[in-house]
Amino acid sequence: MDELLKDIGNELKRLRKEAGFTSYADFAWAHGLSKTQYGRLEHGANLTITSLYKVLAIHNVSVPEFFSHFKEN
Repeated sequence: MDELLKDIGNELKRLRKEAGFTSYADFAWAHGLSKTQYGRLEHGANLTITSLYKVLAIHNVSVPEFFSHFKEN
């Protein structure tokens, strides 16, 4: 499970960078998110379904689209 959370965090980081934000703090600030909470998401900690949905909505990415980048173990 820890590996999956890390993969989710890495994918969120990729989406942020793809959106043109080099800093997670700048991304969080620009979208009205807590810098601390968002930083934890990118590190695979403190992840809830609600917070994941919120960030995916900001990126305009559906849940199936987001997880399509993951390989099955």
